[in-house]
Amino acid sequence: MPQNEYIERFEREHGRRLDHEDRLRKKTARETHKISKNSQTLTGLRAKLFQKTRHNQKIQMKKAIRAHEEKNVKSSAPSEPSSTPLPQYLLDRSQPTSAKALSSAIKNKRNEKAAKFSVPLPKVKGISEEEMFKVVKTGSKTKKKGWKRMITKPTFVGPDFTRRPVKYERFIRPMGLRYKKMHVTHPELKVTVQLPIISVKKNPQNPMYTNLGVLTKGTIVEVNTSELGMVTAGGKIVWGRWAQITNTPENDGCVNGVLLV
Repeated sequence: MPQNEYIERFEREHGRRLDHEDRLRKKTARETHKISKNSQTLTGLRAKLFQKTRHNQKIQMKKAIRAHEEKNVKSSAPSEPSSTPLPQYLLDRSQPTSAKALSSAIKNKRNEKAAKFSVPLPKVKGISEEEMFKVVKTGSKTKKKGWKRMITKPTFVGPDFTRRPVKYERFIRPMGLRYKKMHVTHPELKVTVQLPIISVKKNPQNPMYTNLGVLTKGTIVEVNTSELGMVTAGGKIVWGRWAQITNTPENDGCVNGVLLV
């Protein structure tokens, strides 16, 4: 278990306070007073940063209100044509029907686009921290300190990556286990090409492994697809596409994956 999840673990095992909901409600009610006080008293750089944050929050709030208002719009066209004939004096009357706004549907589709990929490997086997990390003992004479960890799985680091000083480096990524390219198979074209890796998007094992750039089976990575000549509907070149790793890189010595189309 990661060290930063001890609060969630305690809540699962022992539950919450009996007045948790009431305290949470009071804390939420006090937030407006705190925001008002900060907006009036903060000065200098803190005030600029605070106002920028509030500006972004208000934009998101207005977007949510507008989307909620567009949820049910009035349409004069009936949903189904009536089978019974109408008298002449009723033909001019419009029958308003509720329909969901098209713009809201398009926005929701854009937001949910990333979650709609049917990945080749929906489930993967979990990897324990004991298998992922090797404890590195430090200390000039006693070797009693054990806060450093060496990653035993293949990793990816960007081209502008610079190691921290050895004295302060907590996670060690060995040079021999770093990969810059992967073999990607296009599911429709049935071709396999070697493409450079741009970044690691999501590791299903742990969010911390995503930040460290660990490459395990089922990891979603972004690859540079400019060599494939893929273009959008507008004629622009697609530079980056997501791909999922389908093999076990530490056993095979290479990274293989399938492009998510």
